[in-house]
Amino acid sequence: MDLVLRSALGSHRQRLLTLPDLSTWLEDIVGASPTDLRLFEQALTHGSTGAAHYQRLEFLGDRVLGLVAASMLFQRFPEEPEGRLSHRLNALVAGSTCAEVAREIGLQAHMRLGKQARDDGAKESDYVLGDMVEALIGAIYLDLGLDRARSFIERYWRPLLESAKAAPKHPKSALQEWCAANNRKVPEYEVTHKEGPPHAMRFEVTVTVKGFDPVSATANSKQAAETAAAKAFLEKNA
Repeated sequence: MDLVLRSALGSHRQRLLTLPDLSTWLEDIVGASPTDLRLFEQALTHGSTGAAHYQRLEFLGDRVLGLVAASMLFQRFPEEPEGRLSHRLNALVAGSTCAEVAREIGLQAHMRLGKQARDDGAKESDYVLGDMVEALIGAIYLDLGLDRARSFIERYWRPLLESAKAAPKHPKSALQEWCAANNRKVPEYEVTHKEGPPHAMRFEVTVTVKGFDPVSATANSKQAAETAAAKAFLEKNA
């Protein structure tokens, strides 16, 4: 019993020791002290831990990010039509972009992962990092309000917006346009392999255009793998 008690106290003590670091980090990147640290702990917790995890907060944060990013683009590019704004928005809220921000703010040091997720490389996964940074936005929104969430997004996403000199075109759209311009049928995408546990699945997608060698790419989701395959095809053939 004493051993169990000491173990429990040790775990509690370790938790208390980690909280100031998390709070200080959040104050630095958000610009305000959190009032409900549990929300932020949840935003940084992976489902593999068995504890309350980030997915519901990610659902909310994704919508907040989309709203703020769309507003930024609407104001920054007043002459651009909806189609070009949509291309820019897709790039700004893409999982890879969110993962880039996650790495910039040092989110990896505060991730809570179960053993299986750690072994599967979740700490380096764009998919997990992107989702967690959106969950973080959801936590900021719930705890500190929309204005603070907007400030956080503008701080880390505006440089990405300003660095794009032209509206980016999604690789799948670009490939379809390339096929049309070269009198080819629309490209076909096929999942040719998938592996890994449900929380860290890897998909291989092959894109085929008649008259050209198929090109494959792998990513953490079917959509991301299709995008990567389209980009790889264009880099090879266009």
